[in-house]
Amino acid sequence: MLIFNPVVVSIALVYLVICVLRVNVVIALTTGAIVCGLVSGASFESAVSNFSEGLGGGAKIALSYAILGAFASALAHSGFSSFLMLKMVRLLDINSSKGKEHTTGMGRDRRAKFVIFFTIGAMAIACKNIIPVHIAFIPILIPPIIGVFNAMRIDRRLVACIITFGVIVAYMIVPMGFGEIFLENIMAYYLHANGIDISVQGLIHALLYPALGMLIGLLLAFVRYGKPRCYKNARVKGLEMGAAFSRKDLIVSYLAIVAALVTQLLVKAIILSALLGFFFLSLGGVIRKKDSDDVVASGFKMMALISFTMIAAAGFGHSLRISGGIDEIVNWLSVHMLNNKVLASFSMLFVGFLISVGIGSSFSTVPIVATVYVPLGLKLGFSPAAIAIIVAVSGITGDAGSPASDSTLGPTMGLNADGQHSLVRDTVIPTFLHLTIPTFLFGWIASILL
Repeated sequence: MLIFNPVVVSIALVYLVICVLRVNVVIALTTGAIVCGLVSGASFESAVSNFSEGLGGGAKIALSYAILGAFASALAHSGFSSFLMLKMVRLLDINSSKGKEHTTGMGRDRRAKFVIFFTIGAMAIACKNIIPVHIAFIPILIPPIIGVFNAMRIDRRLVACIITFGVIVAYMIVPMGFGEIFLENIMAYYLHANGIDISVQGLIHALLYPALGMLIGLLLAFVRYGKPRCYKNARVKGLEMGAAFSRKDLIVSYLAIVAALVTQLLVKAIILSALLGFFFLSLGGVIRKKDSDDVVASGFKMMALISFTMIAAAGFGHSLRISGGIDEIVNWLSVHMLNNKVLASFSMLFVGFLISVGIGSSFSTVPIVATVYVPLGLKLGFSPAAIAIIVAVSGITGDAGSPASDSTLGPTMGLNADGQHSLVRDTVIPTFLHLTIPTFLFGWIASILL
């Protein structure tokens, strides 16, 4: 029975349960990987060894985020973050520095919130396509305006949904930047390699359906989390250093940001762009030599959770792949769902969700599921567009609702700058309910109708 499948046991019965119980996600990933190995028949030593072998796969991205954290911390030290916060406060006519609540009229209050939400959503989309810096904007933009959120009593769960929606829908349907990588280099390539010839334009048309579901889910999030929510007016660590700033430091900060963005556009390497930005701030005299170690340490600390999570997720994904559980699930589906496309589509999407929620990346999930879902889908009579939707949504749903995804870790990293935003309770559960489920349902319906 599939209930004893190593993938099902390790993800559904161990990993997700541990996360919901608010145990650290790195502990949950490590435990799930070991359980996966044990259930597959490996010894304890082999299970640990398999997990350890896969850890290196997340080292590059972890180091990228750590250096990105150092750059963000250096910007805070320069006073740029405080300057950004003051500009936002003055623009919206909000007094957040002394903990006073927003007291303007209802119309102005709605306009101010619209400006905030639109700006954050636009940045989330742009970071994937127009200026493909991934989640680099979050530690720079979000912590400085935490005081604004508090003053306006904005529910941060809504902000988390906006950011996650932006960074995911951008690569789903816009073939630029990360969207080009996902649609052309991953989706089209692996579909073609396994027997389906579909154009990028055809992919975009097919993925508009699950994207519509995600948009509707986001609108429901506005209804659910649109009510005022009170937070303590705690100080944001790292922004206190930048209370005072000079014109010279701000100019150097602007140049550092431009240099980092241009480098990211040309080279598409987070490590190099963050390093260059950090060196600009150092050589420009913004960071004094005696403060350099403290600034870097502060940035590493800010990114520690996401870095270790990505490393552990790589090990967990490796354990899932070599356990044999994925092949067992697919073989079971091909035997039992041959004459029922409705149930077959739902089952494939659910299995894909289980895989991606453990790995935490749609980019990594698609190559795994495409290898087995394309021939299986053709055998079951699905159209190329329907198979493309099943493969893509299998990865996207996990990306939007996994504690190990940078699409949920990134927003948490910024929104938890004052220690009042939980990864699972305030980001993963809201994004799962309002983004993952609607995307799953719309993808399921579209795969049946197309």
